[in-house]
Amino acid sequence: MDARTFLGMAPNGDDLHWRMRVVQQLTTPGNFLFGGCGLGAALVALEAASGRPTVWATAQYLSYALTDSELRWDVTLAAEGAHVTQGRAVGRVDGKEILTVNAALGKDELDVGGIWASPPEVRPPDECPRRFLPQFFRNTIMESVEVRQARGRSFDEMDGSQGDPDSALWARVPGHLTPSAATLAIFGDYVSGAVSQPIGRRAMGRSLDNTLRMVQLKPTEWVLCDIRMHALVGGYAQGIAFLWSEDGDLLATASQSIAVRLWSEDAALPR
Repeated sequence: MDARTFLGMAPNGDDLHWRMRVVQQLTTPGNFLFGGCGLGAALVALEAASGRPTVWATAQYLSYALTDSELRWDVTLAAEGAHVTQGRAVGRVDGKEILTVNAALGKDELDVGGIWASPPEVRPPDECPRRFLPQFFRNTIMESVEVRQARGRSFDEMDGSQGDPDSALWARVPGHLTPSAATLAIFGDYVSGAVSQPIGRRAMGRSLDNTLRMVQLKPTEWVLCDIRMHALVGGYAQGIAFLWSEDGDLLATASQSIAVRLWSEDAALPR
């Protein structure tokens, strides 16, 4: 199963028009489309329309696509050069704009280069514990993606004490043997959940944007999301994730701005 199948993307007449059903496996606990799935769906459409791979893409989330709604995509290829296509995809439900994705797509050859970031030292995925999921995360995207905690605290370990802003988790969608830009966009949206790590309190994050910068695609079953939170001020947080293969290849980076809300301090952790 590839990302296009997982996301339920289908062309609607041609490669510039697409549709998808917001099924439960693609949604958040709030019963609306998970932001990373929205960005991933747009990249499926943009790559098909342009015939080129993703270099960079950013999504601005304007509203919510609720569970069981149909999201329709319109793709515009605004500029097509010899090496790069600049395009955008707009997703709407019943004519209302839900999110807009701008992207650059293309490939060039250069005989110099390098990668100057290094992956963190963590245990392999089969030696890391499955991440604890509260009951209200069940039957959502959080169950569609298998996650193992490689570094940092789980939800049930948040005790109010400050912690490390850097955390890491292994993620995979069963059946996705080779990652795509769309799959990495889904994993990159895990940045929003990492805001709990430095503050030591259970928090819910709503992504205002989601930016994916592609480096390369390499075969890997698991992707290591190396997440680094930068700041939380005035209710808004910023962070970045480095996305690594199991062999330590840098696949992409993902960054977000996040509107943060805390869980009620007096509420028992849902189980």
